[in-house]
Amino acid sequence: MGEYMENDLDLLFFGLSHRTRRHMMRHLARSGETKVTELAKSYRLSLNTVSKHIKILERARLVRRRVLGREHHIGLDPARLREIERWLSYYRRFWSVRLENLASLFEEKRNENRHG
Repeated sequence: MGEYMENDLDLLFFGLSHRTRRHMMRHLARSGETKVTELAKSYRLSLNTVSKHIKILERARLVRRRVLGREHHIGLDPARLREIERWLSYYRRFWSVRLENLASLFEEKRNENRHG
Protein backbone atom coordinates (compact mmCIF):
# COMPACT_ATOMS: atom_id res chain seq x y z
CA MET A 1 0.00 0.00 0.00
CA GLY A 2 1.24 3.47 -0.81
CA GLU A 3 1.90 6.01 1.89
CA TYR A 4 -1.08 8.11 0.77
CA MET A 5 -3.41 5.12 1.08
CA GLU A 6 -2.05 4.27 4.53
CA ASN A 7 -2.43 7.86 5.76
CA ASP A 8 -5.95 7.95 4.33
CA LEU A 9 -6.83 4.73 6.18
CA ASP A 10 -5.27 6.13 9.35
CA LEU A 11 -7.55 9.17 9.12
CA LEU A 12 -10.53 6.94 8.41
CA PHE A 13 -9.97 4.61 11.35
CA PHE A 14 -9.07 7.48 13.66
CA GLY A 15 -12.39 9.06 12.70
CA LEU A 16 -14.19 5.85 13.64
CA SER A 17 -12.12 5.15 16.75
CA HIS A 18 -14.18 7.22 19.19
CA ARG A 19 -17.55 6.02 20.44
CA THR A 20 -19.11 9.48 20.18
CA ARG A 21 -18.12 9.80 16.52
CA ARG A 22 -19.46 6.33 15.73
CA HIS A 23 -22.70 7.29 17.48
CA MET A 24 -22.86 10.48 15.41
CA MET A 25 -22.41 8.41 12.25
CA ARG A 26 -25.26 6.12 13.32
CA HIS A 27 -27.44 9.16 14.11
CA LEU A 28 -26.75 10.64 10.65
CA ALA A 29 -27.44 7.30 8.97
CA ARG A 30 -30.86 7.17 10.64
CA SER A 31 -31.89 10.80 10.34
CA GLY A 32 -30.05 12.01 7.25
CA GLU A 33 -28.52 15.45 7.00
CA THR A 34 -28.87 17.33 10.29
CA LYS A 35 -28.05 20.79 11.60
CA VAL A 36 -24.90 20.73 13.72
CA THR A 37 -26.80 22.42 16.54
CA GLU A 38 -29.48 19.69 16.42
CA LEU A 39 -26.82 16.99 16.43
CA ALA A 40 -25.17 18.65 19.45
CA LYS A 41 -28.45 18.58 21.40
CA SER A 42 -28.32 14.76 21.24
CA TYR A 43 -25.20 14.69 23.42
CA ARG A 44 -24.25 15.90 26.86
CA LEU A 45 -21.32 17.73 25.29
CA SER A 46 -20.68 21.36 24.49
CA LEU A 47 -21.22 22.57 20.94
CA ASN A 48 -17.47 23.17 20.79
CA THR A 49 -16.72 19.52 21.65
CA VAL A 50 -19.27 18.23 19.15
CA SER A 51 -17.76 20.53 16.50
CA LYS A 52 -14.31 19.07 17.17
CA HIS A 53 -15.67 15.55 16.66
CA ILE A 54 -17.36 16.66 13.44
CA LYS A 55 -14.11 18.19 12.16
CA ILE A 56 -12.36 14.86 12.70
CA LEU A 57 -15.13 13.11 10.76
CA GLU A 58 -14.76 15.72 8.01
CA ARG A 59 -10.99 15.19 7.80
CA ALA A 60 -11.67 11.48 7.47
CA ARG A 61 -14.19 12.38 4.73
CA LEU A 62 -16.90 10.44 6.52
CA VAL A 63 -19.25 13.43 6.63
CA ARG A 64 -19.86 16.52 4.54
CA ARG A 65 -20.81 19.96 5.76
CA ARG A 66 -23.20 22.23 3.91
CA VAL A 67 -23.53 25.85 5.02
CA LEU A 68 -26.84 27.63 4.50
CA GLY A 69 -26.52 31.16 5.84
CA ARG A 70 -25.56 30.75 9.48
CA GLU A 71 -26.69 27.13 9.69
CA HIS A 72 -24.24 24.29 9.26
CA HIS A 73 -25.73 21.00 8.09
CA ILE A 74 -23.85 17.73 8.35
CA GLY A 75 -24.49 14.48 6.52
CA LEU A 76 -22.77 11.21 5.73
CA ASP A 77 -20.53 11.01 2.68
CA PRO A 78 -21.84 7.97 0.76
CA ALA A 79 -18.77 7.82 -1.51
CA ARG A 80 -16.49 7.38 1.50
CA LEU A 81 -18.75 4.71 2.96
CA ARG A 82 -18.49 2.79 -0.35
CA GLU A 83 -14.68 3.03 -0.12
CA ILE A 84 -14.83 1.51 3.36
CA GLU A 85 -17.06 -1.30 2.08
CA ARG A 86 -14.61 -2.09 -0.74
CA TRP A 87 -11.70 -2.16 1.70
CA LEU A 88 -13.59 -4.41 4.11
CA SER A 89 -14.83 -6.72 1.35
CA TYR A 90 -11.24 -7.54 0.38
CA TYR A 91 -10.54 -8.78 3.90
CA ARG A 92 -13.91 -10.50 4.14
CA ARG A 93 -13.05 -12.53 1.01
CA PHE A 94 -9.51 -13.10 2.27
CA TRP A 95 -10.71 -14.59 5.57
CA SER A 96 -13.65 -16.45 4.06
CA VAL A 97 -11.37 -18.40 1.72
CA ARG A 98 -8.93 -19.21 4.50
CA LEU A 99 -11.64 -20.27 6.92
CA GLU A 100 -13.27 -22.44 4.25
CA ASN A 101 -9.88 -24.08 3.61
CA LEU A 102 -9.43 -24.66 7.32
CA ALA A 103 -12.93 -26.17 7.60
CA SER A 104 -12.12 -28.49 4.67
CA LEU A 105 -8.91 -29.58 6.35
CA PHE A 106 -10.76 -30.38 9.59
CA GLU A 107 -13.38 -32.32 7.63
CA GLU A 108 -10.65 -34.34 5.87
CA LYS A 109 -8.98 -35.14 9.20
CA ARG A 110 -12.30 -36.15 10.73
CA ASN A 111 -13.01 -38.45 7.77
CA GLU A 112 -9.52 -39.97 8.04
CA ASN A 113 -10.09 -40.69 11.74
CA ARG A 114 -13.44 -42.37 11.01
CA HIS A 115 -12.08 -44.57 8.22
CA GLY A 116 -8.61 -45.25 9.20
